[in-house]
Amino acid sequence: MEVVNGFGVFVIVVVVLALIIVFMGVTTVPQGHAYTVERFGRYTRTLFPGLNLIVPFVDRIGAKLNMMEQVLDVPQQEVISRDNAMVTVDGVVFYQVLDAAKAAYEVRDLTLAILNLTMTNLRTVLGSLDLDEALAQRDQINARLLTVIDLATNPWGIKVTRVEIKDIEPPADLVQAMGRQMKAEREKRATILQAEGARQGEILRAEGEKQAAILEAEGRLEAANRDAKARERLAEAEARATAMVSAAIAEGDVQAINYFVAQRYVEAMKEIGAAPNSKLVLMPMEATGLIGSLGGIGELTREIFGKGGGSSGPAPSRTPPSRPRTRATTTATAPTSTVTAPTSAAVHGIPGVSAVTASVPSVGGRQGA
Repeated sequence: MEVVNGFGVFVIVVVVLALIIVFMGVTTVPQGHAYTVERFGRYTRTLFPGLNLIVPFVDRIGAKLNMMEQVLDVPQQEVISRDNAMVTVDGVVFYQVLDAAKAAYEVRDLTLAILNLTMTNLRTVLGSLDLDEALAQRDQINARLLTVIDLATNPWGIKVTRVEIKDIEPPADLVQAMGRQMKAEREKRATILQAEGARQGEILRAEGEKQAAILEAEGRLEAANRDAKARERLAEAEARATAMVSAAIAEGDVQAINYFVAQRYVEAMKEIGAAPNSKLVLMPMEATGLIGSLGGIGELTREIFGKGGGSSGPAPSRTPPSRPRTRATTTATAPTSTVTAPTSAAVHGIPGVSAVTASVPSVGGRQGA
């Protein structure tokens, strides 16, 4: 009985030890991580996420690595640019472990190594640039840093996916100088733009005046051409009239010249009476001359209508009346002066006309004839 009890205890102990050994050999790896396995201190394999078995007391977990993309903050540091400007720079680095064994055994402290490598390369890149280039070319700086750091960390089994410069802070006095420079540049640009606007305005104004002058000259040219054509037509008509009168005179018709002279006489009197300064008119001409010319016009009219009506027999010959000189009388109270020619039979062939009266504007004073 005692032997049985002792054997049972031994079995129980063995089972418990077996269970403990089994539990020691079972390892669970979470998602996004990787464990390295060492056997007697030497790397043998990598455990990936899930349930894994190892040999207890022989194998052990060496390094537990995060396989997800990680962010490393680069602290601020002072950097001297190529033009000797002191600036403060900080940034961030994004990297991911691709080979757990290399990341665990190729470098002692992976995070510290990446940080120091980034800071030294950041100083190198910014030190080769001027301050203005460093402020304006952040994309180029990020690309150069990414290329250099990724190449340097490749043996460590990691991949640097991105390097970003967070801030570049120049000194306060340099910032003030840059502000004044920017203000001066903007004022310069504003002055240039204003001058360009004034220049364009003057050019457009000159172009407008030029076009206006051209159009005005074209208008004057067109008006001159039309006036010339009108004068040509008028001269042609006058030439035809003169030719007709000359032909009539050549045929022996003396009354035609009376008509021509009377027409000119009436036009001259009309222009004298229409003048704005015709307050006093001196008439050395004889009014009966005009009446005689009108008599010639009457003779022409009667001859034309007599021939058209089939009248037989020549027209009676009329002798122009005598031309006595007539003194013009001036009335101070009347607005006009009247010159009367006492010719009851002066106008031949025109019934109902017994006298011709000429009126001239009065000036309220003495007028001479």
